[in-house]
Amino acid sequence: MHIPDNYLSPATCAVLSAAMVPVWALSVKKVKSEIDKANLPLLGIGAAFSFLVMMFNIPLPGGTTGHAVGAVLIAALLGPWAACIAVSVALFIQALLFGDGGILAFGANCFNMAFVMPFLGYFIYKFITDRFKSVKAEQFALVAAAYIALNFAALIAAIEFGLQPLIAKAADGMPLYCPYPLSVSVPAMTIPHLLVAGFVEVFFTVGVFAFIKKVSPGIISMKPEPKIKGVYGLIVGLICLSPLGLLAPGTAWGEWGADEIKNVVTGNAPLGFVPSGMENGFSLNVLFPDYAISGVPEWTGYVLSALAGASILIIVFKLLALPRKHVGERA
Repeated sequence: MHIPDNYLSPATCAVLSAAMVPVWALSVKKVKSEIDKANLPLLGIGAAFSFLVMMFNIPLPGGTTGHAVGAVLIAALLGPWAACIAVSVALFIQALLFGDGGILAFGANCFNMAFVMPFLGYFIYKFITDRFKSVKAEQFALVAAAYIALNFAALIAAIEFGLQPLIAKAADGMPLYCPYPLSVSVPAMTIPHLLVAGFVEVFFTVGVFAFIKKVSPGIISMKPEPKIKGVYGLIVGLICLSPLGLLAPGTAWGEWGADEIKNVVTGNAPLGFVPSGMENGFSLNVLFPDYAISGVPEWTGYVLSALAGASILIIVFKLLALPRKHVGERA
């Protein structure tokens, strides 16, 4: 679901980015009032989980790939406002350093994965758990929330893709950006997510929630500075296992490069052209494209990228948790 640059028109990117500005502003305000500053590092842990799980690509029907997001897990643990910030920062690091998702499309990706997904998932989770007080009800709530929220976010992304041929055309009527209409984008995105990716999201959400509930229940109850050594151990484990994400063949739907899309087969025939807006659009040279590091084996680069991304996210939120006076003394 990481929309690259030049798949959405500048107008679409601008509208979705503008829509996220008040969401981000309110999220910061809510987190300041609802989460003790000493617990801000928990957002870094949540962001690291989201960053890492999105590296575990899995094969999907149709020859594409997909991944879980972790937004509902963070929302269930820390609340939807915290999840919005955590996933947004994770998406920013992915786009800026690794080219996973576009910089211009950052607002669109955040709208889908850091707004729609955690808030819808949290609503479903709370709707069930507020009415049924049992462990099984909580588990069912996580299953329903994770599955529905991921698939709804995928549907929104598919609609964003599919609207482009309608709203962004060249003078000759050819699409400037994503060339696939709704009749192609919606089933191409939703069916694989309904059949496979949604269940992967459920597995990750339920599994990690149960693990945290066992080794660090203080996170769920939001106790001041809960014990999190076991959680860090899980993060290290995910980093070590991250090369498993390289085993899935193919590219995620809607994430082909300009050099690939011409030959993508849809309806038994290749597309046959590169939309001009995509061919001549914005391009950012990132440090570690596709989580690869020059001069090292692919799996090693993937592990180092996982380590770097997770570490940056954890450190950023730890720094935000430092008392201002302490920061001043260090300066």
